[in-house]
Amino acid sequence: MADTEQQRNEQQRGNIRTGGPEKELSVSPGVSASGASTPQRGGGDPSTRGRTTIADGVVEKIAGLAARDVDGVHAMGGGLSRTFGAVRDRVPGGNAKSVSRGVKAEVGEVQTALDLDIVVEYGVSIADVARAVRENVVAAVERMTGLEVVEVNIAVGDVKLPDEEDEDEPEQRLR
Repeated sequence: MADTEQQRNEQQRGNIRTGGPEKELSVSPGVSASGASTPQRGGGDPSTRGRTTIADGVVEKIAGLAARDVDGVHAMGGGLSRTFGAVRDRVPGGNAKSVSRGVKAEVGEVQTALDLDIVVEYGVSIADVARAVRENVVAAVERMTGLEVVEVNIAVGDVKLPDEEDEDEPEQRLR
């Protein structure tokens, strides 16, 4: 009995007792001493060991922040969404400015498409601002998510005039 236990221990270490002089048997990872294939731990490509999903809201936040970084973009969102957002921001306990306001993303397994509503500053070239927003959004989303951005549609819904009061800032009241 001790002899078979010793044989098992030696087999596990890669040595097989053959009744004569000991011979070392080199065993490749994933192959047993008998030559049969065994599953490997930690081997193979880690990217095939599960799935990563990215929520629409994650891509919307990344795109919203990237769009706001472009000079000439005054605000994000259409008039109605900015109005509701400004009211929500003033309510105690209401979240800080929503970074995804004015951004809608459709996210697939490997691609995403984005729609952005922006307000530009008066005097800027809208075409140049839209191009810069598109480039910045594509770069940020692709770098951070690994998704291919197939389109970025930009709707310019308003122009912020120099003398207009900003809807996102709290009203100044005299007391």
